[in-house]
Amino acid sequence: MLEDMTSTPESGNDAEHDVRELADVPAVEVISRAAVMLMSSAAEKLGLSEADPSESPYLDLDEARRVITALAGLVTASVEYLGPHAGPIREGLQALQKAFREQSAHPDEPGKGPGEKYTGPVY
Repeated sequence: MLEDMTSTPESGNDAEHDVRELADVPAVEVISRAAVMLMSSAAEKLGLSEADPSESPYLDLDEARRVITALAGLVTASVEYLGPHAGPIREGLQALQKAFREQSAHPDEPGKGPGEKYTGPVY
């Protein structure tokens, strides 16, 4: 079962309407939600939730690399199923890859950055 992320406890819906069977959730929604979760995690680990990312207590480039690479694999493997969602998700992935490069003291060579073995070089 999967909680419906669009409803809130304040919305007045009873618990029966707040839960959906996982089998009822379309694949594109599952993939998109997974991508958004990975994107959010990467952004936090890059310190992008702070005005000055280099001062973020959550900054962890090793963890960001792992999450971005996982996101790149998911996006590459599922791009044909994402339809109109593919473009914005790919743009978000590229933005994270560029932010990683900018945040790195010693940036990876083009094609060697996080997820670039799946997406190709990001400049």
